[in-house]
Amino acid sequence: MDVQFLGGADEIGRSAVLIDESLLLDFGMLTDSPPQFPVRTPSPDAVVVSHGHLDHVGTIPALVSGDARPPIHWTPPTYELAMTLARDTLKLHGGTVNCPFTETNVRRVTQVSETHGYRESFEAAGYEVTFYNAGHIPGSAHVLVDDGDTRLLYTGDFHTDDQRLVAGTTARPDADAVICESTYSDVDHDPRETVEGRFVESVETTLWEGGTVVVPAFAIGRTQEMLLVCEAHDIPCYVDGMGKQVTEMLGQYPEFVRDADALQRAKSHARFVTGKDGQRKRITDQKAAIVTTSGMLSGGPAMTYIPEIRGNPMNKITMTGYQVEGTPGRDLLETGSAEIDGRIMPVSARVEQYDFSAHADRDGLFAYLDSYRDTPVLVNHGDRCEAFATTLREDGYDATAPELGATVAIQ
Repeated sequence: MDVQFLGGADEIGRSAVLIDESLLLDFGMLTDSPPQFPVRTPSPDAVVVSHGHLDHVGTIPALVSGDARPPIHWTPPTYELAMTLARDTLKLHGGTVNCPFTETNVRRVTQVSETHGYRESFEAAGYEVTFYNAGHIPGSAHVLVDDGDTRLLYTGDFHTDDQRLVAGTTARPDADAVICESTYSDVDHDPRETVEGRFVESVETTLWEGGTVVVPAFAIGRTQEMLLVCEAHDIPCYVDGMGKQVTEMLGQYPEFVRDADALQRAKSHARFVTGKDGQRKRITDQKAAIVTTSGMLSGGPAMTYIPEIRGNPMNKITMTGYQVEGTPGRDLLETGSAEIDGRIMPVSARVEQYDFSAHADRDGLFAYLDSYRDTPVLVNHGDRCEAFATTLREDGYDATAPELGATVAIQ
């Protein structure tokens, strides 16, 4: 196999891996200003998608422009999430250079889509492909590609520990080579129960003192995780933004979540915000947690809530995920102010950060790769890929970190 890295090499974003110029794994975008896309748009015979986050699916519709109609393979939740994200990208950036596809392209994706469950092998571009539960978000998959001689495992994004929404990965299929993500290769996560305990105590204290808590959260995965936490601890909460639609959708695929009944209870526990008749401003006076997009304060209903609650030190903003440098969320954490709707706003409300990551940390990556000690490892999807590859080599692995655009021959 010849494997080319069209994106995601020594970076987090625009993941795209091309096998033998024939089979494409993922085709995402890197959210920046302006966004960055894979280094080229190939013409594959088939496309296989690991999971429904923007950095892995954000540019998929561009693959069905012109006469191109490659079949696109994914799990049912990944298909639904990809379509939701594509329509949102069109809504925000359609007709500009920030959106490399059209409404017609999005419709075509529905025509060529083929969905598969975990451990159900299928044919794509002449390869046998199998999905395995990656434990990252609902529908996320490790992708095993077999050409009859060589078995390549593309881990996609994964987590080895259980979350409330999905169970950690336990799949370790035999492989001759592994392409492994490395997002948190230099980080040790605190135990999830410890993080959740601190979050719950902080929120309950704020509500008891008469404050409101805004919980910025990514729409896919993180919003549902926070709703599950709120329901488990009987914290009154609202949910707003794209996370509402995603929560409704995931209820249709109980086999792709850890506890479908718990997710249904969390959905019933939360109050869904309509945004009508000034509802958002009224909610900011409630003693409740408001789980809302965007997770980095770069848009969405959070732009309404933050200005309303920012002036009261009794209120709180709890960031639940990594904040990319240059985003309002990162600025708020570092400086106590952020650009909201074009204005720099000082924030008197307390600001905290909690690591509810859905990625394996350093220990998790090593635990996963322990099953592949005699297997070449290609490190991608991280901002320290070479450093992690060096660490793996020092531990006896045959590990490399391909550069962007590089082609690697796998025997």
